[in-house]
Amino acid sequence: MTIRIKDVAKEAGVSTATVSHVINDTKFVSDEVKLKVEEAMKRLQYIPNMVARSLRSRKSNTIGLIVPIKANDNSNNFFISVANGIEDVLRKNGYHLLLSNSHEDPIEEIERIKMFNTQRIDGLIIAPTSGITRDNCSLFGNYPIVFFDRRPEGVTGDWILVDGMKSAYNGVSALIKKGHRKIGFIAGRMDIPTSKDRFNGYRKALEDYGIGFNEEYIRIGDLNRASGYEMTKELIGQEAITAVFVANNAMSLGAVKYLKENHYDIPGDIALIGFDDYEWTGIVHPPLSVIRQPSSEVGRKAAEIMLKRIKRSGSKCQGHLLEAELVVRGSF
Repeated sequence: MTIRIKDVAKEAGVSTATVSHVINDTKFVSDEVKLKVEEAMKRLQYIPNMVARSLRSRKSNTIGLIVPIKANDNSNNFFISVANGIEDVLRKNGYHLLLSNSHEDPIEEIERIKMFNTQRIDGLIIAPTSGITRDNCSLFGNYPIVFFDRRPEGVTGDWILVDGMKSAYNGVSALIKKGHRKIGFIAGRMDIPTSKDRFNGYRKALEDYGIGFNEEYIRIGDLNRASGYEMTKELIGQEAITAVFVANNAMSLGAVKYLKENHYDIPGDIALIGFDDYEWTGIVHPPLSVIRQPSSEVGRKAAEIMLKRIKRSGSKCQGHLLEAELVVRGSF
């Protein structure tokens, strides 16, 4: 026997229109009535026709997500945690998530966006590459956008970021308070906003504590473990530094690998603070002090912002900053 919407209405003691409003979220229904309808649907094992619902409402109840994960890059831990936070909120609100990867490649990113434009998504959440600018932002479809982790200059959309400048400032300040004055800085390309923000935090901490900025203490490489290894090798070999702040998770692993392989004492020879708190950071010897980003919270907040934007499309776009935590262990 096929269960229809009128059967649910009869079971719940409401009109078919009320059941429709609950299913399609097209009109306010009190929590009490909504609960009665949902319980009736469960008892009758009624499953709404999502295709018909989509055609009626012109909504797909699907949100696209684009992340920039490169091969052999442990940043996937951060982005997977963000994706889990997004999906948790969307699922509870009747939405589905479609995940795609730009591989940190601007050309691939454009292809991913074009693909989503054919999927009738209701919104797009994206950690953009350096390829998204005000000159090509018209490639997005007619849907709301929420940027996370990075925010492209001059592009309209809501955004949710971790305060990278403050995070780096706090980490470098902690090294300074331990007596370090010659502090190296290792990061990824400066065309990526997170790298630039963390560099600005490093420089501001030196300035506030009256320590001169030395360009020779800066190493900029690729966002991967191999680059972190090479940048550390180059920096330690050429400069008389006593501490290093590594502004990227994959590069942090490379830095630790180099120091361990070459028998540097941490923190006796070199004090070290890395970025992001993964399992390995707590089990190396000594445990690595890190900047811990609230990755799941970033995801949850991004999804909440998206759902609000879908309901109130005309409101002004907003930005949100979350704070990271300095986790002090044994590396400085």
